[in-house]
Amino acid sequence: MHMALAPTCLRTLSSSVRISPPIISPLVAPQKSVLPPIGHRRAFRLKGVSLLEKRKLGCCGVKASMATTTAETGGDKKKVEMLDTEEDLAVSLAKYTADLSDKFSKERGAFSVVLSGGSLIKSLRKLLEPPYIDSVEWSKWHVFWVDERVVPKDHEDSNYKLAYDGFLSKIPILPGNVYAINDALSAEGAADDYEACLKHLVKINVIDSSAASGFPKFDLMLLGMGPDGHVASLFPGHPLLKENEKWVTFVKDSPKPPPERITFTFPVVNSSAYIALVVAGAGKAGAVQTALGNSQNSDKLPVQMVSPEGELTWFLDKGAASKL
Repeated sequence: MHMALAPTCLRTLSSSVRISPPIISPLVAPQKSVLPPIGHRRAFRLKGVSLLEKRKLGCCGVKASMATTTAETGGDKKKVEMLDTEEDLAVSLAKYTADLSDKFSKERGAFSVVLSGGSLIKSLRKLLEPPYIDSVEWSKWHVFWVDERVVPKDHEDSNYKLAYDGFLSKIPILPGNVYAINDALSAEGAADDYEACLKHLVKINVIDSSAASGFPKFDLMLLGMGPDGHVASLFPGHPLLKENEKWVTFVKDSPKPPPERITFTFPVVNSSAYIALVVAGAGKAGAVQTALGNSQNSDKLPVQMVSPEGELTWFLDKGAASKL
């Protein structure tokens, strides 16, 4: 009877280890995610070497010749990294993420990471290579989604499937540390269930809590941005931009299909310790210009409402930064 009191996103992942096929969610097969892929096992002998020491040994993998521009914008803890190529962006993002993983794993004993969909997962690919695949403490990672489409986990529109196929299946993360939505519920039910999940994890200190706002304070939120300037499933002109009480809410009229989604609200987004806004491609240059340039557009884009308690860093490739 006690199981019925737990948020579904907690009990389905923890109990699914014992479920026999057929299986809908790929992470319920723990042997695929607890153990590193064969090609990576050799380097686990280096576990006694810290990430910092490995960098001193010269195996960081960051190109010394990479053209990077870092701009500080005002006093609002915002940084902008403009990199020549998307490949350079991925290299820089891997180092940034690994450094924060190291920091919070040591300070808190856990690292809460929020993923989004789109091209972000591809931009995380350098974490799957040495030295990071072998030196990051993956067992400390707890992974969440800033938004999710209300579709089955094996559906091509699922952000969970995108992250699993391109990233999570390739790292030795614990299945119980990956918090997917309950795709058997309605959009409203899935949002309520996910919020209950977050509240439980804040209570047991897996997720930090913001002293300033009382909302969950994720260690790192990795956000993408659409060409229209939307982040998460918070779209321009939508009433949900003004939601300031709920942690997780739902959308039934998304202007971009599929229409039904759940999403974190801006108070949760902006309670984060660190946010990386990862934007690549010339198709998003207009929204980047509006957000960071001298655009006279009076309509505020959702991406311009991203203002974390901690630090915000933009990662832009040359295409995305082309109008700045």
